[in-house]
Amino acid sequence: MDKPKFVYVIYIATTREKLWEALTSPDWTRQYWANCWQDSSWEQGASWKLMAGNGRLGDDGEILEIDPPSRLVVSWRNHLREDLNAIGFTRMSYDLEETPLGVKVTVTHETPAGGEAFLDAVSQGWPAIFSSLKSLLETGKILPTTDKWPEGCTKKPSGKPQRPHVS
Repeated sequence: MDKPKFVYVIYIATTREKLWEALTSPDWTRQYWANCWQDSSWEQGASWKLMAGNGRLGDDGEILEIDPPSRLVVSWRNHLREDLNAIGFTRMSYDLEETPLGVKVTVTHETPAGGEAFLDAVSQGWPAIFSSLKSLLETGKILPTTDKWPEGCTKKPSGKPQRPHVS
């Protein structure tokens, strides 16, 4: 049986090189992704972190595959919500393909069984983030709703983070 997953496709009028830079450069991601930035050496096996605008760790994982400017795959664990953290590591990939319409971006986010809450979250997040990135690259302006995290999303959780149940 396939793992639960969310797939999102968008076309952006730019080059794969420019899009890759926008996806991996802290100066770019801060603009369209709620003031977040990514911290990684961008090499296979390297650690990867998504830092929230307030300096708090949002997500982390490892670079599983990297082929600039075509493909990036990371393991991904959320640290902002206890229920999402308890799901454990998910898998996110970006695939970038040149087409006559611009760069076709396919974002795939897979979770282990029981990861429906994570998929619900990314099904709201990825379209907003990539629509804002598309707007930034094509017009120079972000979508106003992506300049900060939704209310309550980066508040420190109460108690200790839950650990996933391992059978």
